[in-house]
Amino acid sequence: MFTGIIKSVGKVTNITSFDGGKEITIASDFANEVSIDQSISINGVCHTVTACDDKTFTVQSVEETLRKTNIGDLNEDDPVNLERSLRPDQLLDGHIVQGHVDATGSIKKIEQEDTDWLFTIEYPEEHSNLIVGRGSIAIDGISLTVAHEEDNTFMVAIIPYTYEHTNLYSKEVGDTVNLEFDVLGKYVVKYMKNRGEENS
Repeated sequence: MFTGIIKSVGKVTNITSFDGGKEITIASDFANEVSIDQSISINGVCHTVTACDDKTFTVQSVEETLRKTNIGDLNEDDPVNLERSLRPDQLLDGHIVQGHVDATGSIKKIEQEDTDWLFTIEYPEEHSNLIVGRGSIAIDGISLTVAHEEDNTFMVAIIPYTYEHTNLYSKEVGDTVNLEFDVLGKYVVKYMKNRGEENS
């Protein structure tokens, strides 16, 4: 489990294909604290460390992950958002993030308003019941609040600190981002759906 509070931006140093997926090596300022089998969120996708040294760690992504997230779009030197799994003694500063991407979205607009940045993101319409104004959403693993929603797009406001300390500074219109909807909202939607089927 994660919080969506990005602690570090790593850099992809090597990508190697293997039968059924890719092996990705990432340079990170906390690599010397990592051990094999630990879970790390990379752009909001939970991965297991398979190798590590003082400067880098390596993970493997299978075809399913590459197909359903933007991990398959990564190239060497790309910046990636990193978060280590939540410890029992940590504060939950963001919101509950599982590292299980629900869908990908496409950045439709990036605007600067005073010191903030406004990102408008388009997403698959079938998930519209999971987007709530002022509700939580994880974008590339970043815990954010939905500022505005309309049809199958929503807007988030990014403060300067978040813009500069995540990979958002590198994003452009048309880029794909990983989306994880609020798990509490997903449970509510599932519950209401089941109640409706029981009463029909």
